[in-house]
Amino acid sequence: MRSDSFLLLFLLIFGSQASNPSDSEQPKALDPEQVNQNMKPPEPKPPPVVTTPAPKTTKAPDTDEFLGPQECLDKKLTRASCGLVFCPPWQRCVEGQCSCKLPYLCPFEGVERVCGHNSRTFASYCQVMAVSCRTKTSVMSHFGKACTKDKFQSFLDKDTGLIRISLPNATGEGEALLVCHQGWDMAAANVACRNSEHPLGAASADSVDYNSLMANTDLPRHCVSVHCQGYELSLAECEIYDKMAAFGRMMAAATCYKDPPEGCEFTCANQKCIFLNQTCDGVDDCGDRSDEMCCKSCRNEAFHCRSGVCLHRNSVGDNLIDCLDGADESQKPEEAFASRKLNSAPKPSEYISRKNETSVIRKHLEDKLFCGIPNKDLVHDTEQKNRGRTSRRKRVVGGIPANPTQIQWQVALEDNRRIDCGGAPNPSAFRVKFSLWKKFQPQGTTDIVPVADIRIHPNYVASTYENDIALVQLEKLPFKDHCLEDNPAVRAVCVPWTTQLFPPNHTCSISGWGRTADGRGAQVLLWANVSLISGCESSYKHRFKPGMMCAVRRPEPVRLCAGDLDGHVDSCQGDSGGPLVCEDELGVSYLWGIVSWGERCGHPGFPGVYTQVAHYFEWIRLHTGWSAVTRFNS
Repeated sequence: MRSDSFLLLFLLIFGSQASNPSDSEQPKALDPEQVNQNMKPPEPKPPPVVTTPAPKTTKAPDTDEFLGPQECLDKKLTRASCGLVFCPPWQRCVEGQCSCKLPYLCPFEGVERVCGHNSRTFASYCQVMAVSCRTKTSVMSHFGKACTKDKFQSFLDKDTGLIRISLPNATGEGEALLVCHQGWDMAAANVACRNSEHPLGAASADSVDYNSLMANTDLPRHCVSVHCQGYELSLAECEIYDKMAAFGRMMAAATCYKDPPEGCEFTCANQKCIFLNQTCDGVDDCGDRSDEMCCKSCRNEAFHCRSGVCLHRNSVGDNLIDCLDGADESQKPEEAFASRKLNSAPKPSEYISRKNETSVIRKHLEDKLFCGIPNKDLVHDTEQKNRGRTSRRKRVVGGIPANPTQIQWQVALEDNRRIDCGGAPNPSAFRVKFSLWKKFQPQGTTDIVPVADIRIHPNYVASTYENDIALVQLEKLPFKDHCLEDNPAVRAVCVPWTTQLFPPNHTCSISGWGRTADGRGAQVLLWANVSLISGCESSYKHRFKPGMMCAVRRPEPVRLCAGDLDGHVDSCQGDSGGPLVCEDELGVSYLWGIVSWGERCGHPGFPGVYTQVAHYFEWIRLHTGWSAVTRFNS
């Protein structure tokens, strides 16, 4: 780390956490009943009308306009790959993979209670799904408190593939129903088929004409629509909505997957074979979502995230963030296909929505940490009050002067004009300055906090700037559990959990106190826009190590030392430790990089090099805790 640096501090703002029952109080999972003995298969059994044919042996083409690239496919990514997708709230992201939470870690405020097959009541949908996740067995029956009567049951007729269920209501009274074909797809068919005999789910999602079944008087007269994400272990865990008369409609059916075909167009990560045209359509045909993880574009009006993941079109504008950058919930019409027009998500009627429950739980978890949103009332504030002088001096090349309270996550780490990150610094000698604008003068909003500890990355190499990152812990206020009183001019920046959050060419910003275009020291905080780039190895060869990244100047005619192939903007000696901040589609800002090193500041072909913060997420989390660093995947 540069010795004459300004460091950006991870300002951690903790939210209140509700108390949850201990793990020992959680109900034990029992195997759910899979077949309703009271629901006999219809006689006679007419043949189904198949809408999705069984896989053919057609050889896959060498290239596909939707699927790819190959290097992504080779990674065998699935829905558990949380570098590209969010884990559901009953899981958390650990080293790039979703893992099951303990049930007591699920929130239960403002959510509906759930009955399980073991006659116990769970506090929330999240909690019962956490139990299912850990036991790999479906535990959920239905929403409600009446857990001693009927249970959810499902039946798949082996001859016709017809799907029937018994769905209890809030009082525990079960109702025999069919499943409407409306909205039925391979994701739901996989769930209906998935058991010990068919671990890979369904071969096809089919349909049966209800009118052809009228000879059977025992057949239910109503059907419900069912929409599944694909991770569910039972249809009880899926979205159930819109009860309607079955007469004149097509009913859902499925053909379960047995043996792979002779030829395979696309091999899923779980070794299931599907059609090539089933990939990148927003539907989890594989059962592990590997067919939707590596896509250049999407079929059938599915939504394409910049991370290469295709979402079901009903995921757009449903108040659940699915794309890493929030593009599916962005109101920008050119990015979200004018979401109000596209979104045709199911509207639950008398049944409690699993999606709404998930949304409530996600919001509760995400609200534990507020970060990345500046105080808009002060961003454009141009007033500042002098409050004495300081001897603080730093350097940045060029840039646009910031307003006094514009960059609300910028801080200065001060040690009598000198800092030595590469050694073993004495934390008591340091102070952190918040809301500093003029480098020689605090303003009315400036706060100064002592440092309690500094933790340098254990593998930091001073000679090469490898692992050029440190954590700064602030001293708490006397008799309080926080280090800084509420300050409208200070906001936390978010910590990214995945290196896939912002792709190359994304526009970000850098800031610091440095030199102006004529080489003089800047009097106020400066900022400039830069673009993320790849291929820095060509400039720095073997000196470019994992955990490093580069950025280049946007075409504005300014000079700030932060990274530029053209030589107009770069981050130089005085800026080390400063923030490179990127904003997602929802306006949330992340500390994407930390100014680290570079050569020939401002010269063409030598962009500034930054520490890639997401590369060190696990190390940061280890020292700070889940609720301190991320709102997602925690």
